[in-house]
Amino acid sequence: MEIEVRSQSDDEIVFVVRDAEVPFINAIRRCAMVNVPKIAIEDVNIVRNDSAMFNEVLAHRLGLTPLVSNLEAIEGLPLPEDEGWGFDEDNETWADNLKKGVVFKLNEVGPKVVYSKDLISSDETIKPVYDTIPLVKLKEDEILNIEAVAKVGYGKEHAKWMPTTVCAYKQYPEITFNEDVEIDYDCAQACPRGVLKSDRRSKKIKIVEEHENSPLIGVENCAMCKSCVRASDNGYINVGFKPNDFIFRIETDGAMPPKEVLLKACDVLGEKADKFIRFSEEGGSK
Repeated sequence: MEIEVRSQSDDEIVFVVRDAEVPFINAIRRCAMVNVPKIAIEDVNIVRNDSAMFNEVLAHRLGLTPLVSNLEAIEGLPLPEDEGWGFDEDNETWADNLKKGVVFKLNEVGPKVVYSKDLISSDETIKPVYDTIPLVKLKEDEILNIEAVAKVGYGKEHAKWMPTTVCAYKQYPEITFNEDVEIDYDCAQACPRGVLKSDRRSKKIKIVEEHENSPLIGVENCAMCKSCVRASDNGYINVGFKPNDFIFRIETDGAMPPKEVLLKACDVLGEKADKFIRFSEEGGSK
């Protein structure tokens, strides 16, 4: 198996995987989406809310505010599988719950728009990724007093713990030309992404190697929509894919670097595979 990185930034990574199988690629995709730990606001105690926004809506908006969640920052915090992770309202006090995660406080007086930057964290390493996310608008003399607890969770439990905003792959496109028939220049003009370019001087249809605002190369930009195939009356062009090659894209909301999400997803997948191996070696006794 070969991996070629096409581009990498703080919130996106695009790479090509060759000689792999669909189940393996899809397993990595699912692990990246739902099995990588991330921190988000879980429990909210609204002491006072004079705004027009309902308490439930405000709590939901706080939960979806992305927080810095790199693995170094959340190391040591309780995980959902740990005992006592949740808040047992019948047997615990709110003060007990504050010890289970990172505490955020919000105490503002209107008139103003309350932004994510106004959230005060008990841990300076864990804070909102973006300062300019509007939370609520307060009118004259309206008061908002909130205390919240952020906890580590998984995307399989709630979307707020999902580290990826985009986690998808497509099979590697393959464009072939039928040299036994006359060149059909119309098929190049039909391509919506400009992957094909007709060159009447050399009597060829070429694949454009570089595209503006795209890290992909040449045929990788093909969406496999087959507009070119439908535009060709004589079957000059055909669009297919390589069954064991894939183009993989991961984007995050900035809470975690995409490379870190990918590496953790691979670790989780490896741990699951190790459990099956141990189970088999022990003869299925456990």
